Formats: sequence, structure tokens, C-alpha cells
Amino acid sequence: MTKFHIPGFPRIGEQRQLKRGLEGYWAGDVSQPELLSIATRIRESNWQRQLAAGVDWLTVGDFALYDHVLNTSVLLGHLPERVKTTDNRIDQMFLTARGRAPSGTPCHAAEMTKWFDTNYHYLVPECRADDTFQLQPEWLLDEIRAAQALTDQVKPVILGPMTYLFLAKSAEGVDRLSLLPRLLPIYSELFCLLKEQGIDWVQLDEPVLALDLPDDWQQAFEPAYHSLRFGGLNILLASYFGSLERNQSVALALPVQGLHIDQVAGTDDLGALVDKLGPYKVLSVGAISGRNIWRTDLDACYRLLKPVAEQLGDRLWVSTSCSLLHVPYDVDNEAATDGRMTPAVLPWLAFAQQKLEEGSLLRDGLNTAATLNCQAWQQQADCITDRHESLMVHKPAVKLVAQTAASQQWQRSLPYEQRAECQQARWQLPLLPTTTIGSFPQTAEIRQLRQRFRQGDINPSVYHQGLLTEIEHCIRVQEDIGLDVLVHGEAERNDMVEYFGELLEGIAVSSHGWVQSYGSRCVKPPLIFGDIERLQPMTVEWSRYAASLSERPVKGMLTGPVTLLKWAFVRDDQPWSQTAYQLAAALRVEIAELEAAGIGMIQVDEPALREALPLKQAARADYLAWAVNSFRYATTAVAAETQIHTHMCYADFDDILPAIEAMDADVITLETARSASKLLDGLASRPYHNGIGPGVYDIHSPNVPDTEAMASILRAAAAVVPLRNLWVNPDCGLKTRRWEEVKPALKAMVQVAQTLRAQGLDTISHAGLGGEAASRQVHESLIGHTEDDPCPSHARCVP
Repeated sequence: MTKFHIPGFPRIGEQRQLKRGLEGYWAGDVSQPELLSIATRIRESNWQRQLAAGVDWLTVGDFALYDHVLNTSVLLGHLPERVKTTDNRIDQMFLTARGRAPSGTPCHAAEMTKWFDTNYHYLVPECRADDTFQLQPEWLLDEIRAAQALTDQVKPVILGPMTYLFLAKSAEGVDRLSLLPRLLPIYSELFCLLKEQGIDWVQLDEPVLALDLPDDWQQAFEPAYHSLRFGGLNILLASYFGSLERNQSVALALPVQGLHIDQVAGTDDLGALVDKLGPYKVLSVGAISGRNIWRTDLDACYRLLKPVAEQLGDRLWVSTSCSLLHVPYDVDNEAATDGRMTPAVLPWLAFAQQKLEEGSLLRDGLNTAATLNCQAWQQQADCITDRHESLMVHKPAVKLVAQTAASQQWQRSLPYEQRAECQQARWQLPLLPTTTIGSFPQTAEIRQLRQRFRQGDINPSVYHQGLLTEIEHCIRVQEDIGLDVLVHGEAERNDMVEYFGELLEGIAVSSHGWVQSYGSRCVKPPLIFGDIERLQPMTVEWSRYAASLSERPVKGMLTGPVTLLKWAFVRDDQPWSQTAYQLAAALRVEIAELEAAGIGMIQVDEPALREALPLKQAARADYLAWAVNSFRYATTAVAAETQIHTHMCYADFDDILPAIEAMDADVITLETARSASKLLDGLASRPYHNGIGPGVYDIHSPNVPDTEAMASILRAAAAVVPLRNLWVNPDCGLKTRRWEEVKPALKAMVQVAQTLRAQGLDTISHAGLGGEAASRQVHESLIGHTEDDPCPSHARCVP
């Protein structure tokens, strides 16, 4: 009989209880026992949902207070030395993630980047040549015992050793594979403990098998797994986010008892895979999307899997493609709230709860033919048909505009060097102009104003005036700080993507569709269900008003087509490129109206450009071609003197620098405060010729940055970027920070820029300093010590 399980479940809580618990703990309003109690209740609720839906294996170990990769670092005893200024392991974890915790000395937070091609961020493990590992299994074992009180069919999930090291960061040039012999015994020790605890199956996640692995990493898999002592456990090796392809033979050769594949993002030939599987192994097929929110076509899944079920019998497990971490909790929450969701769209949706029900129904259909005629199966089929035929989805005129745009190559009327002269003549900016990325603190007062408006407690004019008052306050603060280029602060926006989703036709928004981005940060992605139209101005009024308040330039702020696409739940009935050009067409009109309103600097953020890069090298050229061209379609109709900015954050940019250059933005700002050395190495080998602002202020940490650390980044950047092109800015928007953190941090940033101008940066910028030396200088400034002075108490981040 076919079985059903899931790789993981959302962990923020149905009402975002974890977010509130974490932020309360960091603020000193929630005790550590209270925080752990909140976590326990969320876990137990998640388990009850799975059991009620009829899973055959209850997944545990997928919960995390902050991040599952960070949990693995804790499990393996592999946290950075600088966080061990407290014996409190939870606070050590938060010091790693945030640079600050209720106990311990503030320090430099670990690098954070995207989890494969998702919008989830993980904390990057740090590897050094002298690293050791020590198993710390107490948290995991406690969870297992609690789950075993509910069922004896418990399946822990653990990040595999190869993926853990591959995703880690090499410090001091260490070969991460050289640490594998020290790491594998820790996993063997853990497996023995799990067997003693009565565990039969363990899910070992190795999603790097979906990548084009370097040869040495691919070849290391088999000897590594053969050296592991599994202690009698059955291992389900899980890969997701793509096909196995050239790694298929590697995965099949490993001494494991089961293999999980992602059949939604992947294209593995199931028939060929079954033939190679061997006579005893389980095949888990992720046939239900763990990353998108549309109901599953169960008839199509049945046709795909029925031959496999007949061949494998009880060795076929059905599952979601990956952890349900990436989707919201329950569609039923939408129908009972404020009605923000387009009613006709609701029946088309499946959040985590509905995916549990789909998986159970699919399993039952494969096991019992009568299930195919039941009401639930037929209702599912009706929803699929209704969505496919809906007139809300398809608009021929919109499709034609996008198709026409896609058929052309777009570019500005003048090359960058000539545009730069026009723009400098207009704006008269100093060297090292200072600016921010766009958003300023979303205070409790702003959120309350928005909530009162939505609940009908205040009328539109009161709400409108409240936003104008906040915009003026934001402008005055920036003038007082001394920033050269201002922003309006985005008080009107709940989120940089959801806001536009509310104003564009073809996109729906939810009330409770929260998913975790990192730690306590949650986002509510809009749902792109149909062809997209702009029916009204979206940002013009706010930008025009802000610009009227100051003599300094004020940037208009938009989110780019790729990011609007990537940070939404996207329709799956047409190529992403078509949807991107539809979004770009809407932005092109908005940009024209901003320019006509006198806004001469317009920022079109594309933080998801790198994140959306396909995992497989063969698909990247096509993606980058339409992603870059759709950005240019949105931005190239402006005059030469209009300055187009863009922003990218929390990803590795060195491998897409040619694409970034091809976007031809006049200024790009990048996240670098936690990872400056990598970017500077890339710029040293491939110079970037347009304006660029490497982030000098890590906004994801509450620590106020040290001026010397910021100055070091700028000095090193000046060695690989022409001084006239260098901007000064934070890593990202300041929405999640508080004013009492933001003001001193920005004042320090402006002070650094002004001091370096006064000193004549060109004389102190280490002219001729190579990329390696420059990046080493930045690294030393960020970690707060040199190899000769390794004391972690010298960390340069201060409270």
C-alpha cells in the first residue's frame, strides 16, 4: 500500500505566534521558558494537523526557532567561537543570527543568504581549518520523545552532511571537504542515538543533489555515505528543488533505503528511475507542490503514479515536493476574515493544511479505486477545471502587449557615461553620495493607522493625511541626518511586493497567507492568478508629495518585475517570462508618470534577480536574457537625465555580474555588510562601470555599525570601483528596524562619507590594492580581529 508523508511543515504558527514570541524575547518582554513554551505549542499543533490528515509518518526535527540550517550548526556543535560569550545555547544561536541576544557579547552576525532558489534565508555555517564538531542532540531527542507520545511512526528530518558543508562559508581559504572526515562520525553517533530512541526511518536532506555539483563534491558522496554507520536505521535520502539528472547515479548508489525526489520542480523519468531503484528501496515522489499554492491536479498525479504504484507496491510513498515551510497554513482562514482575498480565487488554493488533505487523498486514490469517485476527488477536479476556464485569468490584449515587448531588445537612448554627465549636471551630487534603500521604520503607529483604516474605524481622508504626516516626518529626519538623496519612507506600503499586488489586476492578496522569510521576519506573498493590468497610478502621489518637501532629490520607489514575480505565488499555466513582461509593462507606465511628475531618480528594486537564477547551469542563459530584458523594458523609456537605480540583497552576485551590468541601471546598491569580500573579489576580476553602492550597514542586526568597519568597506571598494561611481548606503530597507537604531546608524554612515570626502578618499583608498588584499581588509574589519589578534571580544559591532 502506498504511504503518505511530508518533508516538513510551516513553523511560524498559524497566527505567527513564533514571530511575536521571538521579538518579545529579544525585547526582554518574554522569558526564555515562555518562548520555549510557545515553540512547543506550535510543534504540537503542527503534529496534530499531520496526524488528523492521516500521514503515515509524522515528521519531526523540522521546527526551528530561527533557521533549520542554524539548528544543524547547533546540533553539530559548530557555532562560531565569537558567540560563546554566554553558556546559554539559545542565546548563542541568536548571537549567530542577529549579532545580539539577551545574554552574551554583541558581535558580528553570521552571513545570511537565500536557501537555494527560494525566498527563505538561511544562516551560512562558517568553516575554518581547525574546526571540530561535537554532537548536541538534546533538543532533537526531546522533540522525538514528545512526538512518540502521539504515534510510534515518527520520522526525524536532518540536514545531510554533504549539503551542510557545501552551503557553508570557507573562512581563511579552508577546503570544506577536508572537514568531512571530522563531521561524518558525528552523524554516525547521532544515528545510533536515534535507533536507541526507537526510530526506524530518518529523512536525510541532501538538496545539493539538485545542483550541478563540482566533480570533487559529486565524487565525495559515495565514500562519505559508505563510511557512515547507520546503526540499523532506514535512511530516506531527500533531494528537492530540481531534477537529479547527472547526480541520479550518485543518489542511487548510496547505501540508503529510500530516495525522495521533487517531481514538481524536477523532470526525472519515473519509469527509468524505478527500473534503476533496486528491489528493496523506497521511492518517495514529491508530486504535490511544496512551494506554490494552487490546488493539485490529482487526476494528472494519479495517471503519473499509478504505474509506479503497481510496480513498487508499499515501496511508493507520495509526498509534497519539499517542506511546506514555503506556503501558508490554511486557506480556511481567508474565508472567515476581512475579505481581502478575491472570492473566486479561494477554491483554487491549497495552503499547507489543504496539501496535507491532497496528499492523503492521492494516497487513498492509488490504494483504492473507489476513492476516484468520491466527492472530495471530484471537487478537486472541478476546481482545476474552473481555474483553467476562468475569464478572470486570460486577457488577450494584455498577452499581446507582453508578447510584443518580449520580441524586442530594450536599451536606454544614451550609454551610461553620457547619461552620467547629464545626471551629474542635474543633481550636482558630491563624491560618495549617501542614500538609503527605500523603506524606513514601520512603527506601531503606522501599523495601527493601516489596521484602523482596513477595519473601517477611520475614513480614507484621515488615513491619507496620516500617511502624508509620516512622509513629511521621514523627509525631515533624513535632512537632519544629512543624507544626499532621500526617499519617502514607504509608510503606505505593508510590503514591497504585496502593496503592488493590491493595486494590479490579475493579482490577489490574502489576509493570513504568511510565510517565513527568516527568523521572525514573515511576508505575505500576493497570488498572481491571471493576466496583469495597471488600472491606476500606484506610487506617483506619494513620491510627488515627498519631492515637494525638500530641495534634495527624492527617489521614486518601485519593485521590479522579476522580484514581483519571484516573491509572489505565481500562476503555473504559462511561462514565468510572459508574466514578467506583463509586470514590466505595468511598471513602464508607472515610471513614465513618475518622470512626468518631476521625479528624476527612480529606483526599481530587483533583489530577487539572483535568487530566481535556475539551479541548473543549462537553464540560466535563457532566464537571464528575459529577466534582464524585462527590467530594461520597464526602465528604458526615460530621458537620459533621469537616474534609474536598482537594489539587490542577500545573494551571491559574483556569478551574475555580467547580467547585472547588462541591466544598465545608473546606480545599483548591493548587500555587502556581511559578505563584502566576495563581491569585491568579483568586481576586481570583472569591473563594474556604472554607479554602485556596496552596503556598509547591516540592517538585519540591531547593532549600530562601527564607523571604521564602514570606512573599511568603502576604502576597499574604492580599489575596484572608480571613485566617481561609488555610493554609500545600508544593505537593505529599514522597515524592520526602530528609529532609535536607525538614526544613530545613518548618522554614523553619513559621518564616514563626509570624513572620507574631506580626507580625499582617492589618496587613502589603497590605490592599486588587489581584490584579494582588499577583501581581506574588509573581512578583518567585519569580524573585528585579524589572524594575529583573534580575540572575539574585539568585535567592532557595538550595541
